[in-house]
Amino acid sequence: MTELLTPKDVTKAVALLQAGQLVALPTETVYGLFGLALDDTVVEKVYQVKNRQHDHALNLNISSFDQMKYFSQNQPKYLEKLYNKFMPGSLTVILEANKRVPSLVNYGMPTVGFRMPDNQTTLEILRQTGPMVGPSANLTGNPSPKTAQDVLSDLSGQIAAVLKADESISGIDSTIVDLTGELPTILRQGALTLSEIYEVIKDDF
Repeated sequence: MTELLTPKDVTKAVALLQAGQLVALPTETVYGLFGLALDDTVVEKVYQVKNRQHDHALNLNISSFDQMKYFSQNQPKYLEKLYNKFMPGSLTVILEANKRVPSLVNYGMPTVGFRMPDNQTTLEILRQTGPMVGPSANLTGNPSPKTAQDVLSDLSGQIAAVLKADESISGIDSTIVDLTGELPTILRQGALTLSEIYEVIKDDF
């Protein structure tokens, strides 16, 4: 039975996640299916519940700039500028992974994505749990969920809980930007544009 939580139930959500359960949490874009990123059993469960292929890598959801640096290497000099301007927010940053990134998260790829959701309840949970994976809380191929009911339609009975949003959800995916090359490259256009990104870092080129 999937439990329906409110934003007042942070302690309950944290306890479920720390016990290795999966909990759907709201972000500013869509609901994500969250679980501990450093627990291989949990990450494997995310793939299974979503019916997602392992070569479709997952992102690390983080709560600080230090965590982004801890799991990456060869970061561009302008990374902190982007972080300060757009994170938390609708930006997913692709960096070179280091050996601390579990292979199940990024399928042994040389890169890994970082996301910091702009939802205060979810951020507070992340601060208490540490890094989590959090792909959209739906079956792969179905529309991304914008309401708790959307999540339940796909995943009821397969996850421990859904935490209802008390902040608005846009339904617009985050912009994915690859920072591993000479210039930032958009891999998926979302809420942020490349011109908005360049406006912040143009003095670094």
